[in-house]
Amino acid sequence: MRFVNPLLFVDDIEKSKAFYSDVLGLSIIQNHGNFVMFDGGFAIHDGKSLFKTVFTQDDTTSPPYGRGNMVFYFEEAELDAAFDRISPHVMLIHEVRLEPWGQRVFRLFDPDRHVVEIGEPLAL
Repeated sequence: MRFVNPLLFVDDIEKSKAFYSDVLGLSIIQNHGNFVMFDGGFAIHDGKSLFKTVFTQDDTTSPPYGRGNMVFYFEEAELDAAFDRISPHVMLIHEVRLEPWGQRVFRLFDPDRHVVEIGEPLAL
């Protein structure tokens, strides 16, 4: 068995597709309308459609998807440039800061309030 990719439930597929492609700059490699996969294996799926596929019934609760209990982590070598490009278009959690493990990161919310972390690559 191998892990393939995370798949986010999103409320508005077009809004989330624009966020991840236009704001964060991820390249779309598959677009099937209610499912979009980006380069690197990250994917989003229309929440109501995916709910029906997984549970074979309509989602009547309309729960919020992003609940602040999972972080989607991305790396960017030019962190300050990425922050300057992205920050005007998002709800920031915090600006670029140095974490105790020696990495500079910033965090933000996506349109469904999933936590997105963008950090400089660490030398291994």
